[in-house]
Amino acid sequence: MAEPKNDDFLDDLAAMEAEADAEELAELDDDAIELDSIRAERDEYKDRYMRTLAEAENSRKRSERARVEAERYGGSRLARDVLPVYDNMKRALDTITDEQRAASSALIEGIELTMRELVNVFGKHGIEVISPEVGDRFDPKMHEAMFEAPLPGTKAGDIIQVSAEGFMLHDRLLRPAQVGVSSTPAS
Repeated sequence: MAEPKNDDFLDDLAAMEAEADAEELAELDDDAIELDSIRAERDEYKDRYMRTLAEAENSRKRSERARVEAERYGGSRLARDVLPVYDNMKRALDTITDEQRAASSALIEGIELTMRELVNVFGKHGIEVISPEVGDRFDPKMHEAMFEAPLPGTKAGDIIQVSAEGFMLHDRLLRPAQVGVSSTPAS
């Protein structure tokens, strides 16, 4: 009869080992689930970090572009306001006769020097004069047609008169050249 007690003991021992193995497996499963959860959380934080880093870099680039644009084109309103001064000085110099030049040479030389200095200041700040010539082709990107008239000996779209020069500020049109354009149809 001693044998049945031994079998019960072995059965109890086997049951206890199975129960311990089940508990260990359950703990391992819980650890694996917790590890997977931690990995998912880590990946989410890493993704957020990378997106935040990219957004910060994009923001830095936008700010730099805005700074450069403000530096290059920030004075465009002032430049537009100074253009009539250039126009008036040019008209004054264009109307001077030889007699006036002889009688007031010092005054005229002063005006010419002032005009040269104005053009130099324009150049220093990236302002270039657009000076179309009579006979050039009309370019709507650079010229503004003030009138259109038929003129014998010209083709439609040829510039027949320049009313005012235009200006570029770096690569932007500050003011188009004001021109008259031929409307003579092709013969």
